[in-house]
Amino acid sequence: MERLGTGIGWRPEIAGDIERMPGIDWVEVVAENVCPGHVPASLLRLRERGVTVVPHGVALGLGGAERPDAGRLEALAERAEALRSPLVTEHIAFVRAGGPLSASPRLEAGHLLPVPRTRDALDVLCENVRIAQDALPVPLAVENIAALFSWPGEEMSEGQFLYDLADRTGVRLLVDVANLHTNHVNRGEDPAKALAELPLEAIAYVHVAGGVERDGVWHDSHAHPVPRPVLDILTDLASRVSPPGVLLERDEDFPAPDELERELTGIREAVAKGAAARTTARAQGSGVRSRSVPVSGSARESGSRGPARQRVALAQAAVLSSLVAGTPVPEGFDRARMAVQARALAAKRADVVAKVAPELPVLLGERYRAAFLAHAQRWPMTGGYRQDALDFVERLLLTSGQRERRDEQLPLRELREWWLERSGPVPHSRRPAARLARATRRVLLRR
Repeated sequence: MERLGTGIGWRPEIAGDIERMPGIDWVEVVAENVCPGHVPASLLRLRERGVTVVPHGVALGLGGAERPDAGRLEALAERAEALRSPLVTEHIAFVRAGGPLSASPRLEAGHLLPVPRTRDALDVLCENVRIAQDALPVPLAVENIAALFSWPGEEMSEGQFLYDLADRTGVRLLVDVANLHTNHVNRGEDPAKALAELPLEAIAYVHVAGGVERDGVWHDSHAHPVPRPVLDILTDLASRVSPPGVLLERDEDFPAPDELERELTGIREAVAKGAAARTTARAQGSGVRSRSVPVSGSARESGSRGPARQRVALAQAAVLSSLVAGTPVPEGFDRARMAVQARALAAKRADVVAKVAPELPVLLGERYRAAFLAHAQRWPMTGGYRQDALDFVERLLLTSGQRERRDEQLPLRELREWWLERSGPVPHSRRPAARLARATRRVLLRR
């Protein structure tokens, strides 16, 4: 596996800072945020300097019951080629559910949700990973995710699940030590045990990130400094194997460049501490060992995948519907944790729509968040975030006649213009003559 070194997640908000940072060997970019024909100039400059760029997908849903979408796989392949990347990465998660396999409405989570660690889910995931591997021009690595809730009746630990996945497919692993910490706090899982069970030689690289604890629940926010327990897990991992690359993730609330550099220094020190412990253990003949897995994968299978897909589809549809559509929580799940997850999904929808459509918080002011959360409680997301923004405004317009109090009145004309501008197949022309024609048509229609 290619040695990557120390890297940081590239985000437009800190692009200039990253270009000026010393010691950045590589960067990771959210794949869905890059257009192959219009790669940001900052990424091109980094590439020219020899900095490796890795696309990191978030929307493929490899852990979902359906086979990976061919269009999404093609888009991921195009980004890998445009960025001249040595590999691409995705998540072991499901992000949508419903549809023909479960005979239920298709729903989008807008977030990474955990798959059950069962043989059925593993069978489906393995086949999905193979489909993705065949469609991509470079190797694939998959990431363990953080979770707020657990599935009842799980048959394997996280380490066992990941070991079998790598064994059966030869896929590389992106190990997120912050997610191991999250699952320790939220689900009582031992990070050291997970590391001991992992096929460490299959590691492509490592993620490190910060989070925050609220009401006994750890939220993997990517908006806070990396805490000491996460660095300790990184040291433990580095005491077992030399990670090909380690990357700092930060998605919002970006600190000053010198603070980011201090976090990168802390990451390097944690890796060096682990490497020293590994050297000492080898000298004493007591090195930490992990189970070996053939990187080419094995042929072992466990049953028919057709029935497994349907069972996984029904289970995931029931879970996602309870989280975003208000249906009953399936039996065996922690209702309190599911409620926390449901609120987190709605809050994330509000935050992302505010970024995708920044005009809406401006038009609605302080009313935006309450209005959107009310929308999210009644209307699950069935498409992407852009469509979610359009649906939100459309329903505001449709229900505007029900608002009687003066303080509830909305800027309907501006909202209608915003919706008309974006809901058609192509944007409205901004030429003065075209704008005048639209204004005239609106006046005539009101008569």
